[in-house]
Amino acid sequence: MIRFPLPRATSLLLLLSATVFVSCQTPAGILPAGTPLPLQIVGHLPMRLGEAFRAELLYPVYVDNQILLPAKTIFIGTVTELHSDHSRRIQARINGDFTPFHIPVVRFSQVVLADGTGLPISAGPATDGASILRLTAPPPRKGGFVRKQWDTGMEILHSQISVFTAPEKGDRLLQLVYHQLPYHPERIEKGTAWTIETTEPLSIPAEPALASTPANATKTPTPAPPDNGRPTWTIQAYLSDPLSSATTRTGQPIQAVVAEPVYNRDHTIAVPQGALVIGAVTQAKPARSFARAGTLHFDFRQVVLPGGQTRNVQASLTGADATSATKLAMDSEGRVKPAPQDKIMIPLLLAYLATRPLDEDRGVSEGGKNFVGANGFGLIGNIIGLAGGSPNIATGIGAYGTAVSVYRRWIARGKDVRFVRDTRIIVEATPRESAVLKPSMP
Repeated sequence: MIRFPLPRATSLLLLLSATVFVSCQTPAGILPAGTPLPLQIVGHLPMRLGEAFRAELLYPVYVDNQILLPAKTIFIGTVTELHSDHSRRIQARINGDFTPFHIPVVRFSQVVLADGTGLPISAGPATDGASILRLTAPPPRKGGFVRKQWDTGMEILHSQISVFTAPEKGDRLLQLVYHQLPYHPERIEKGTAWTIETTEPLSIPAEPALASTPANATKTPTPAPPDNGRPTWTIQAYLSDPLSSATTRTGQPIQAVVAEPVYNRDHTIAVPQGALVIGAVTQAKPARSFARAGTLHFDFRQVVLPGGQTRNVQASLTGADATSATKLAMDSEGRVKPAPQDKIMIPLLLAYLATRPLDEDRGVSEGGKNFVGANGFGLIGNIIGLAGGSPNIATGIGAYGTAVSVYRRWIARGKDVRFVRDTRIIVEATPRESAVLKPSMP
């Protein structure tokens, strides 16, 4: 064992401590105006004006290719307005739910650093809050038309089963019962997320990194996968403009801003944070009548570095964040369309229940059959079917519910694909020219 004299050992210990301290710090920097910040609440909130709440940053924020704000940084927000949700009110009233649904408007005013320091931030209000659904392109499907239809049916079945098997099933079933009532309390759902943009620069002081953050997280993110002749870049970016299958046209140019630096295998920077990814819409079909859904597909062909240098790439969309309310799905080629829904089983089930009051089965009471059959107008319909004492009334209410289900699934206009501004996307890109970009020296 090598023993140092006490003064020299003490000096070495202090040097190592200082080195660890520096490497475990998030460096100081200035958060530019216009920086997107995706924030998500971690619990349910009452739909109440003036309600204060905390939200977590979904992704780390990079500035000059270093993490300035790590993921899960806390932001403080307030519900500032409640707007009427007319579309949801109409759809709910058709089903016997007369709750006056609202859309909350929130404003975030403070960011809380790891050491507990609160800094005021300036950002505009956010209204497009919804739970985030992370779309991922599945592997290419094998087989013909019949196999694809079978796979689609199994996806629908698994989705329906997950209502009873996924975590927090008790809360979901309670909400299902609530939505049968003519009126029920409103709330902002757990997992609701908003993406805000800063309106003024914000100076962030250096701070110790979170305990869960690796010591080298501020310097070297996970490098790109090994290249086989040509590297493959996994680019995380934010869409610069909103897109919709209803208004977007094929050939329309699009661009996204790189959110995190992409590194080569030797830890040199391949694509810096702040670079632009340029592409175009390759397919856009608006939704049409008879439940024909819209389709949207876009890809990227160039990466423009901050200095103006352009790289040609072959890229495809492999992932995106979308609001769960839109119920979107992505195929293996990166096309995005509304997720398939059950067009047969649910209408058939409702039609069967609607005929139960006319069934002459003596093993079930007439009141029970009327209550079960009159299920087309929520709990109100069930009560009317039970109190009316007439199987014809109960069957009529059940037939109304069946007709509404058939109309929504077969006749009404389908749903369009929409991505709001600052939607987080994942692009797999292969450069056509593999020149290396060295990291800039301070």
